[in-house]
Amino acid sequence: MPAGVRGALVRSAPANLARPIHVLWLTTNAARLPFGRISLHWEEASNTGWDVTARLGLATTEVHLASWRAAPDDWPHLVLPTVHEVSALCSALAVATAALNLSNRLAGL
Repeated sequence: MPAGVRGALVRSAPANLARPIHVLWLTTNAARLPFGRISLHWEEASNTGWDVTARLGLATTEVHLASWRAAPDDWPHLVLPTVHEVSALCSALAVATAALNLSNRLAGL
């Protein structure tokens, strides 16, 4: 990873393994991840491969989502299913929350 970055913000996580994960570099002074956004950080493993870590933005904090230790060079294919599923789940939660908020407003709560 380039100097001065703390990870890469996942911009899109396609379901198709043949498609790349699109990312944007996160600088070390970047704000906390917004809800449902995922960052990836990777560095060379001590023996072989890559140590990859994923973090997830929640409403009030960032949490550790997953780690893949000593992942092979094609590690994006390894992490893509997890990143895709979590992104889809967070999108569904955001829609459900918006629908609930709208329902509550319409009901006068």
